[in-house]
Amino acid sequence: MSHLFVLPIISLLKAGSIQRDEHGNILDARSSVTLVVSGSRAIIVDTGLKGEAELLIDALALRGLGPSDIEMIVNTHSHPDHTGNNFLFDYADFLIPKEGEVIAPRVTAMETPGHSLDSISVLVKAEKIVVIAGDALPTLNNFLKNVPPALHIDRDLSISSMHRIISSAEIVIPGHDYPFSVSEGRYINLPNQI
Repeated sequence: MSHLFVLPIISLLKAGSIQRDEHGNILDARSSVTLVVSGSRAIIVDTGLKGEAELLIDALALRGLGPSDIEMIVNTHSHPDHTGNNFLFDYADFLIPKEGEVIAPRVTAMETPGHSLDSISVLVKAEKIVVIAGDALPTLNNFLKNVPPALHIDRDLSISSMHRIISSAEIVIPGHDYPFSVSEGRYINLPNQI
């Protein structure tokens, strides 16, 4: 007897961004917001910066969903540029998963501290292995230059978490940039987006 299973579908609702001045000081930081549909569960990883609610509602509507359809919220860490629209999802369960905890079928948590003590990443075994990294790996440049996030509590811990993400993922969705391929070191589109 064969068992039918459906791979999770990952969709970038909003790419993250970061703007710096000529001295490298952060002027504006907005996190990526990612939708994961696994089995019957709709999960959002990070909810972006306050003031982006309409953008998220529109992005969900394009996928035939509304805020009340989201069952779970996972914030990669507690900074306001990643949690600013949590209020939209008052029907969702807010998870703070621990290492290896199963969030949904084929979706697990990875503890990736360094940027902050509470930093986690979400590993999704979809068509390809995708890690939604938050600020544990904030941009493609951090990956290419092998440098930790500019804001971190422990440099060595940050580097260790980055290496763990890189060794686990085929695709990374960084906290403040577009998805990229680990093997190709360049931006790519997510497979099978909705």
